[in-house]
Amino acid sequence: MTQTCKDNLRDFGLLWLRVLMGCGIAYHGYGKIFGGGLPGFTQMVTGMGMPMPHVMAWVAALSEFAGGICVALGLFTRAAAFFVFSTMTVAAFIALDSAPYEKRELALAFWTISSSLVLMGPGRFSLDRLFCRCCKK
Repeated sequence: MTQTCKDNLRDFGLLWLRVLMGCGIAYHGYGKIFGGGLPGFTQMVTGMGMPMPHVMAWVAALSEFAGGICVALGLFTRAAAFFVFSTMTVAAFIALDSAPYEKRELALAFWTISSSLVLMGPGRFSLDRLFCRCCKK
C-alpha cells in the first residue's frame, strides 16, 4: 500500500470519527439546551458541588452542542474536542463515578474519541484544513 493510500485512509477514518462523534455529542447537548433538559442537568451539576453550577451546566451543554458541531465540521477541531474531552472527563469520572460501567460507557467512548482528535487533529477533510495554514501538510 502506498503512503498516499495510507494517508487517504487515515484522513477518511478521522472524518468518520469526527462526524459520528460530533453529531452524537451535539445531539446530547441539543437535548439539554433546546429539549428542556437544562434545569435537571443544572440540578445534577449543583449536586456535584461544582462552583457556579448554572454557568457550568451551560458551559458543559454548549461544549457538547457547539463543540460537537465544530468537531463534525472539522472547524476549530482540537479546541472543540478538548472541551468535549473535558466535559466527558467530568461526566465519566465524577458525575457517573459510582454508576455501573454500562451507564458510563457512552461518556467513556466520547472521552476516548475526543482525546484522540485532540492529539491527531481533524485530518485533511476538514474546514480547519481549508482555513488554517498550521493544519496543512
